[in-house]
Amino acid sequence: MATPDTSAAQTGAARSGNPAGTDGAKAAGAAPEAGRVVAVRGAVVDVAFTGALPPVNDALTVQWDQDGPLVVEVAAHIDASTVRAVALGSTIGLKRGTPVTPRGGPITVPADAAVLGRLVDVMGEARDGGPPLPADLPRRPIHRPAPPLAARKASTAIFETGIKVIDLLAPLPEGGKAAMFGGAGVGKTVVVMELIQAMVAGYDGISVFAGIGERSREGHELLADMAASGVLAQCALVFGQMNEPPGARWRVGLTALTIAEHFRDAKHQNVLLLMDNVFRFVQAGSEVSGLLGRLPSRVGYQPTLATEIAELQERITSVAGAAITAIEAVYVPADDFTDPAVTAISSHLDSTIVLSRAMAAEGMYPAVDPLGSSSVLLDPTVVGREHYEVAEAVRATIAQYRELQDIISLLGVEELSTADRRAVTRARRLQRFLTQPFTVTEAFTGMPGRSVRRADTVAGCRAILDGACDDWDEADLYMVGTLDEARARHEAAGASTNAEAAA
Repeated sequence: MATPDTSAAQTGAARSGNPAGTDGAKAAGAAPEAGRVVAVRGAVVDVAFTGALPPVNDALTVQWDQDGPLVVEVAAHIDASTVRAVALGSTIGLKRGTPVTPRGGPITVPADAAVLGRLVDVMGEARDGGPPLPADLPRRPIHRPAPPLAARKASTAIFETGIKVIDLLAPLPEGGKAAMFGGAGVGKTVVVMELIQAMVAGYDGISVFAGIGERSREGHELLADMAASGVLAQCALVFGQMNEPPGARWRVGLTALTIAEHFRDAKHQNVLLLMDNVFRFVQAGSEVSGLLGRLPSRVGYQPTLATEIAELQERITSVAGAAITAIEAVYVPADDFTDPAVTAISSHLDSTIVLSRAMAAEGMYPAVDPLGSSSVLLDPTVVGREHYEVAEAVRATIAQYRELQDIISLLGVEELSTADRRAVTRARRLQRFLTQPFTVTEAFTGMPGRSVRRADTVAGCRAILDGACDDWDEADLYMVGTLDEARARHEAAGASTNAEAAA
């Protein structure tokens, strides 16, 4: 297989950062002419041109006789007259000799208020069964440079989620990037859905949801739930489903980010960007890399792994007057947090939320690991001295409890010292107090969802650390909102016990 021309790829990549989508070849006075398909290998299409070649990341339209247009994206120049492109749709029925027309720039998607309340695909076409989007909407290219450092605005504002364990131990920055890491079945999507509900209650802005490699069932449920809860009018949904070619799944995150950038830059509105699942973005890139004939890197990932993640993550930032706040779900293959994809994504984050399978097995939902999760905002100058001290004390108490678990399992809690028994008692109550019923799971659990202010979470944990709940039953603190609710449950249980004793 021919080796892609590195210099041509670099030239095209540099050109693709031009927001206006101006063709470098056109600037030189030689616009690419129509080409023809010379080879088709699955999602990879080779196109030959007689004149100038379109730059890397430019879009080409295949003029075939099938239903619907087929768009391919230039991935490499393999020689002086041929480009290798990745298809964003099915290539079944495509044959050699089919004419291909350059679009004169990267893929563009509609970016306007008309996309709010709609579900679109990687090309910006409506896929929710509603009317098509107007043809005259302004469009933006999906390949754009990140804002320069001079234009970025550092922010220490906290995005309060109403989820106790997150707000206490891994507060999310407004205008920053946070991700939830976890294996299969530990609750990543449930937490993302709850964050959408939190956005409705206390967030004044636009939200964009990127479903990367989602199942059809998940997309349908998300659309129905958001429509029922009244969130949909202020949210744009962008989906690249599992059954779509890898090229579509690879670029759907950039489509969602382009829409978010429009509201940030043109409308000066805050945007909440939710991405589920970023690991599938990496997987799609790995598939594309293999189809292009590139040699794999560590653990079989693409050699361009770090670059691809950086191109996505570095565009998520705050500029003067508006911010994009990203909350991402990241699948951890085989619960291996040393996986190259996981470590590459982690390096770009402000807050890291680790979901624990062991806690999920114990019924501690949300299954956020208090020791593995962290945030750059957990600093006394940002969250306040009291919040910082309570968070550190909670971590220290739970860490002490985990160190003693082997002894407890072998000898029993009675063999511990008085101080250790006190720490175990409070750690178990802290773990249960940091559980919380979610609004999105109310239909399954029968428990109404709870949203708790950060100040109430800090006050409740402080009371538990000070021993105010040492004589309470652990069940009184499980799946409650504030400590006052737990106190009411404790008093009700005590009154019931007294009534039974009197009887």
